[in-house]
Amino acid sequence: MTAAAPIRRIGFIGIGNMGWPMAANLVKAGFDVAVCDAVDGRAAKFAKEIGGRAADDAEASARNADAICIILPTSKQVAEVTQAMAASLAPGTLIIDMTSGQPGVTRGIAAMLAERGIAMVDCPVSGGVPRARSGELAIMAGGDDAALDRADPVLKAMGTSVHRCGGIGAGQAMKALNNLVSAGGFLIGIEALLIGQRFGLDPALMVDVLNASTGMNNSTQKKFKQFVLSRRFDAGFGLDLMVKDLSIALEVGRDTATPAPFAALCREMWASAAAMLGPGQDHTALAQLSERMAGEALGGGNRAAGA
Repeated sequence: MTAAAPIRRIGFIGIGNMGWPMAANLVKAGFDVAVCDAVDGRAAKFAKEIGGRAADDAEASARNADAICIILPTSKQVAEVTQAMAASLAPGTLIIDMTSGQPGVTRGIAAMLAERGIAMVDCPVSGGVPRARSGELAIMAGGDDAALDRADPVLKAMGTSVHRCGGIGAGQAMKALNNLVSAGGFLIGIEALLIGQRFGLDPALMVDVLNASTGMNNSTQKKFKQFVLSRRFDAGFGLDLMVKDLSIALEVGRDTATPAPFAALCREMWASAAAMLGPGQDHTALAQLSERMAGEALGGGNRAAGA
């Protein structure tokens, strides 16, 4: 295998809420995909329902692969996986880390792999489960241009826009900062809806007006009616993962000596919601923190619990 060899065989590590539909789109695009996951039986279920092959572990999924896609909750897990399988990877293998991870940790992993003749790019995604299913993810990419050129057909099977952000780790920095902006918009929007509701405005009407005005953002368009006013709170992205991404954004801020007082407050509000609500919550459940402070729920729901 050479560094310029086209990618046909892919090991895919991590088929959770996002990884499953992403790997499914690779199978649909004609790639030979071997999947593995920490949850027992999930890889076999994927192979039965979608296609591809089930692998017992990360090392097995990477065997004879041209590229390895990794999407895991944290960079620590990515480091453990890459360290475990590094000795089994042939020079010229390409690692495509799609985790929303820590740029500094990723740079360290990339340096370790480079010593073995293995290239690495970081390509976290945005768009949530719906766009993962449709293959319309936005992908933020970091790494060497030659490695990204080689990864391009793989990335375009999962997303409709690939944004090259710079060297290794740049994609992850951009993803964390994107989620910082998204998290801030969600939080201030919920507070605005609560203020309006107490004034006598209909929150659903407020969302419509915001979406026709300058207050429009991703949360007003795709979250407030769908997951907050409906009381579903099941958008498919964990509250704990949002807190992790906001922590990464602040880490980038500290590393660049950038004052970011609002970002720090935003992160603390999200972390407070996670502590109050407990594990396993969807990120849209953040609204319940503001509701409890206000003593009422949005959208005609029951009085906020604990108020």
